[in-house]
Amino acid sequence: MNAVEHYLMNRTSDEPVCAYVYDLNGLRDHAEGLKSSLPSGCRFYYAVKANSDQPILEALEPIVDGFEVASAGEMDKVEAVSEKPMIFGGPSKKNVEIEAAIESGVEYLNVESFHELRRLNFIAEQKGTTVPILVRVNLSENVSNSHLRMSGVPTQFGVDERDIPPFLAEALEMSHVDIAGFHFHAMSNNLDAEAHVAFVRLCLEKSADWRERFGLDARVVDIGGGIGINYWNPDEPFDWDTLAEGLKELDSADVELIIEIGRYMTAACGSYVTEVVDVKRNHGKNFAVIRGGTHHLRLPAAWKMSHPFHVLPVEEWSYPFLRPTVARDEVTIAGELCTPNDVLVRGEYVDELRAGDVVVFEYAGAYAWTISHHEFLSHPKPEIVYIEK
Repeated sequence: MNAVEHYLMNRTSDEPVCAYVYDLNGLRDHAEGLKSSLPSGCRFYYAVKANSDQPILEALEPIVDGFEVASAGEMDKVEAVSEKPMIFGGPSKKNVEIEAAIESGVEYLNVESFHELRRLNFIAEQKGTTVPILVRVNLSENVSNSHLRMSGVPTQFGVDERDIPPFLAEALEMSHVDIAGFHFHAMSNNLDAEAHVAFVRLCLEKSADWRERFGLDARVVDIGGGIGINYWNPDEPFDWDTLAEGLKELDSADVELIIEIGRYMTAACGSYVTEVVDVKRNHGKNFAVIRGGTHHLRLPAAWKMSHPFHVLPVEEWSYPFLRPTVARDEVTIAGELCTPNDVLVRGEYVDELRAGDVVVFEYAGAYAWTISHHEFLSHPKPEIVYIEK
């Protein structure tokens, strides 16, 4: 029995089904498998932004080597469950967050601009301390065809690679920052494992060149994450084995390699489970309307995609009239919001889908509930359920 089946079997409410269900045992098994496949010297961090729920952090805490955080709020969540190291990143660090990072003893603080470098040095001077930093680099070349790119294109992230020499020269003149290494998080949802290995090779080469040119003892090379979930074709997932074996073949013996896994860590452990409230036909197209929608699961609307799903038939039908049904046809699955943008599935084939059936949206354990606009129309929130055997 999987986690969703366990939830549905033990549910007592008469209200339409609407829940996030997380399989914590599956999450632990997956995380342990990822870590064990990496080179022995590679440090394995969890990118908290993917899912910051406390039970998720608690499940991962014994497994990961540390956490990547992007706000003071995420620092607080990690500190509530762990004393393991944190790396603090993000393009808009407020002074209060920099101060919190220093006071929390954050292991490394990513620096993304000249102004941020100067502010950090100034704050560290006021506190009478020196802060170890990772220079976040926006590389000059595209490194993949991933869904989102933060590097190789103009973005708000990191220091332009062409500006790294003057950036390092200025940082070396400062008394309250210590250049510990480089951070290269460059993409999101990359599905090409061989391209990812090539990206890591490039990161290692760039870091070695800057260490030599500037006489740096900056041994940290943080390659970020960006490992993708194939929402469009789940039967062709990212080839993790190719990445893991490729990392082992790279020359990284003299560096401290860090990988930060978020989406690929937690996506598969979570499902968004909703009940079909109505099935109808408009202008020649079939629609199933669910209890829930993009205010709970924003990703498919944001990415204009059909989220992976499957149907759990519910045979009970308590009404004395005809049950609305779509059979052997395409259907659009929409939510309960008063906007045509509230769409989670766009014209996908189903054998059968009826009012009262349950739809399970898979890979909803990352960038799902926490990135959604919960308060629009003030609908009830979904149940949040964590299953452990």
